[in-house]
Amino acid sequence: MNELRAIDRLDTGPRFTEQDAIRLNRMFRGSETEEWLRAVIEGNLVGDMAVVSSFGAESAVLLHLIAQVDPTVPVLFLETGKHFPETLAYRDELTERLGLNRIDLYPEIADLETRDASGLRWSYDPDGCCDLRKVKPLAKALAGFDASFTGRKAFQSSTRANLPRFEIDTSDAQGRLKINPLIDWSAEDIAAYFEAHDLPRHPLVERGFPSIGCSPCTRQVGEGEDPRAGRWSGWDKVECGIHKPGEEPFL
Repeated sequence: MNELRAIDRLDTGPRFTEQDAIRLNRMFRGSETEEWLRAVIEGNLVGDMAVVSSFGAESAVLLHLIAQVDPTVPVLFLETGKHFPETLAYRDELTERLGLNRIDLYPEIADLETRDASGLRWSYDPDGCCDLRKVKPLAKALAGFDASFTGRKAFQSSTRANLPRFEIDTSDAQGRLKINPLIDWSAEDIAAYFEAHDLPRHPLVERGFPSIGCSPCTRQVGEGEDPRAGRWSGWDKVECGIHKPGEEPFL
């Protein structure tokens, strides 16, 4: 089996190519999540890596999985200034309990002053608000990493149904890997993992919030709706911009 291209910080080309993502998906096809996740992290197969976490409804599972292998992996949290108080409390609880190496990311003060001085941009331009408070701060932080782990799952929405475990981050030309360890987990798998490891639940879950983002743009979800139906309800918007809906999978 061909080895992945060695990462060279002096190389101005992409860190990884689509072929690298395809190779990784084939390499770990049929492997259990804990098995291939440990191989990727301990084998240093993807270079410098970070977890991107919202500390939302199901975040504890991915954070626990990775912390069991290496708790020093940086956990990037976007402090948008619009989170539910319950999310911030849950973030602190999980950080302490799992011993996470958490790094909070903030929007640029100058950007907020020029583009969202009222703090109400979410109400008329949610895309612009997400760009200021999520996309730009994360892009700046990820420039120093070769790969990022996400908590996306296929059952959450139709736009995530066909995503692979490994894909290329298309947000820029740097060729980072985006890794989705839970993409093939079911809601039952998630619930069982919470139970098996006695992980605390986000306090808003029992109040009807299966997917939790910033407070102004998140509502409770009704019976029969997609878990992410409460995000940006009433807008033609399904992702904050960090992930693009309908990205082509690399199998």
